[in-house]
Amino acid sequence: MSFGETPITIIGNLTADPELKFTASGQALAKFTVASTPRTFDREANQWKDGTSTFFRCAAWRALAEHVADSLGKGSRVVLSGRIRQHDWQTPEGENRSMLAVEVDEIGASLRFTTVTINAKRTGGNGGAAPSGDPWNTGDNRPEQGNEPPF
Repeated sequence: MSFGETPITIIGNLTADPELKFTASGQALAKFTVASTPRTFDREANQWKDGTSTFFRCAAWRALAEHVADSLGKGSRVVLSGRIRQHDWQTPEGENRSMLAVEVDEIGASLRFTTVTINAKRTGGNGGAAPSGDPWNTGDNRPEQGNEPPF
């Protein structure tokens, strides 16, 4: 993260399936919206009440974009971290417009109300195999003697 950026963490639900597109140069881009709704317990009514929802327009790039599109769908509860970006443009009528959006750095399913199964997808051009000498190689789930991580 660069100096002066505004980091944000959001917990909420996708309002629709992510939209996966590719730029002219072939970069994957996933666009989606996350709704975050605060809930408070009303002791007098003895029930939970929803507050006003906030909707965050989000964008994920490259491999993360493809993983988002492959893994998440409408209603998925997620925890994400990213950076707020302002986008400015001019309409065909000459009106200046701007909007805030979240450029997503990390995203995952929330485990608060559900369980998930992780299907590791290795990338890097080596056919899915872990790099040799990688102490985190989980091929046989046993680290070689002396290759334990130092903690």
